[in-house]
Amino acid sequence: MSSRPLPDLGAVVRAFRIDGFFQDGAPHGNGHINDTYAVRFEKDGQPFRVILQRINHTIFKDVPALMENIRRVTEHIRGRLAGLPGHDPARETLTLIPAVDGGIFHQDAAGNFWRAYVFLEGLHVVEIVETPTQAHEAGRAFADFQKWLADLPAPRLTETIPDFHHTPRRFAALEAMIAADPRNRAAEVQPEIEFALARREMASTLVDLLAKGELPERITHNDTKINNVMLEDGSEHGTAVIDLDTVMPGLVHYDFGDQIRTSTCTGTEDERDLTKVSFRIGLFEGLARGYLEGAREFLTPREVDLLAFSGSLITFEIGIRFLTDFLQGDVYFKTRRPRHNLDRCRTQFARVRAMEAARCQMEAVIARYR
Repeated sequence: MSSRPLPDLGAVVRAFRIDGFFQDGAPHGNGHINDTYAVRFEKDGQPFRVILQRINHTIFKDVPALMENIRRVTEHIRGRLAGLPGHDPARETLTLIPAVDGGIFHQDAAGNFWRAYVFLEGLHVVEIVETPTQAHEAGRAFADFQKWLADLPAPRLTETIPDFHHTPRRFAALEAMIAADPRNRAAEVQPEIEFALARREMASTLVDLLAKGELPERITHNDTKINNVMLEDGSEHGTAVIDLDTVMPGLVHYDFGDQIRTSTCTGTEDERDLTKVSFRIGLFEGLARGYLEGAREFLTPREVDLLAFSGSLITFEIGIRFLTDFLQGDVYFKTRRPRHNLDRCRTQFARVRAMEAARCQMEAVIARYR
């Protein structure tokens, strides 16, 4: 959450069509991009809550287009689920609350952009995948999300962050920074540079196949951490996918690959003791089984062939972004200590090594459930 002072939430909620009396509000969740608040209301003696978010328009520069993406995606998912027995559209996707002017967001006098969602009660999130069941439910939830959107009508969704997952361009940025070496740090990171350069061809694998028409562009989430899946209280059934700001055209492999990266490896994102970084095949099996349960009906054989590889690729991409930022002088990612970005890079590269060592096991799991 942001450390900014608590805004006048009572004034903000008056800009939305909320049928109830405002009580109070407080910061909610652990997001690092937007400012999120849980706001309490009361109607006829019954309490209810609303999620209110101030959208970070420094990162998301076209908020109207972003919000139109979210409107189209959530309405389409509700329409798909409405015709399926056993589904509850009101709980299985986010519901935007309209502004009093009829729009889907509100811009205040200070230029801040706000949106409001119905609060999904009886659901929770976890920050770390601890069991194969959690991995399974996250995999299935994101697969279902992709499946419900596979037939979203034209036009194409807006790219809210252009080239967000374009690994060759990330690699080109690294090579440019190695050549420029503006902070004279390249000599310190020669092993990391050599590791990256040895995998140059790997960087373009998916983008090249997309360009050749061998992989289809789909609608993807692009931030598939476990805390973006809401689980049912008591059962941990994966019910709703949230945080839809980066939903846009993409490749399924970046979604599934980031689930591998964030769900199956031990050690924190910036672990300095690399002996603590390992790959957990049991969690990968849960993840792959859940994902393919939801996705096998729409994935092409070529897409399935590349699922195990996808974890290594996106982890490599994240690693070279950290390395690039370190060489540049730590200008993009926030750091809390000297060489923090270098620690992050080394952790990602250690994860790549662990996934490469486990590739045969991963392929066998995919073959089992495809």
